Amino acid sequence: MAHNSLQVAQRYFDAWNRHDSAAIVAVFAEGGTYTDPTTPGPLTGAAIGANAEALWAAFPDLSFETGSVTQNDSGLVSAEWRMKGTNAGSFNGLPPTGIAIELPGADFIRVEGDKIRSVQGYFDSAAVPRALGLDVIIQPKAIGPFAFGTGMRASNGNTATPGAFSITWIDARTEEEKQEVSESGRKIVTEMLSMPGFIGWVSAAVGNRKMTITAWESPEATAQLMKSTEHRSAMERVMEGGLGGGVVTGVWVPAWLNRRLVRCPSCAGMMDGEKAQGKCACGAALPDLPAYW
Repeated sequence: MAHNSLQVAQRYFDAWNRHDSAAIVAVFAEGGTYTDPTTPGPLTGAAIGANAEALWAAFPDLSFETGSVTQNDSGLVSAEWRMKGTNAGSFNGLPPTGIAIELPGADFIRVEGDKIRSVQGYFDSAAVPRALGLDVIIQPKAIGPFAFGTGMRASNGNTATPGAFSITWIDARTEEEKQEVSESGRKIVTEMLSMPGFIGWVSAAVGNRKMTITAWESPEATAQLMKSTEHRSAMERVMEGGLGGGVVTGVWVPAWLNRRLVRCPSCAGMMDGEKAQGKCACGAALPDLPAYW
């Protein structure tokens, strides 16, 4: 062989450790591909460099330590590696955690001449999210009439009874739109946490639909959303900027809300927490009333 496959592979890993996306792309042959468990399929050309840059943005000190590296007569290089880095940037749209991670994996690198024809990476794609304290949820997208997704909740501890709910849903058409809607939603709720009359916020993502339900002390309190910088920006992007395939917003007033019940830690009885005023019929102190929403 005119060129040693191990040397070509080393150029590839050196470019990764220098955080040089142009050099990574340059070591690939025309039409060469990169694939790993997190890519939507084989990446080529500039997409290979962009994939690396996204990882460096999330882990600015990212590095690879190679272990066993071997080659066979056909030019296939097998390399074990350990990736290390600290999550100091946004990862999958989430704020940085500051957590240092280590991830073992292996690459199978097909070399032709002095270029890489393909890289096939193997690693546990759930290891990094778990290390960052993220839930890794495995579930179907849909079964019959049931669609599945994820949700979250935010509360400032306000235990008032809701007098109104603001409800919004938006259908995102692409993964990029889903990411944009999620990031905007987190910014909006961060502003809402300090608004008078705000009680709690719940969001759900099912398929392409992002939904939020926010509890307020009164319908009038919801008007503060129109003064929210991020909320106004989001609505402009929806109405004028082409974000989303469909959207609904509205304010709902509850017709009937039952009282909050709390269980006595002493007798295990379920009590009307508001009526009992902190004391069970058995004489024991009841837990504090939870936030309604």
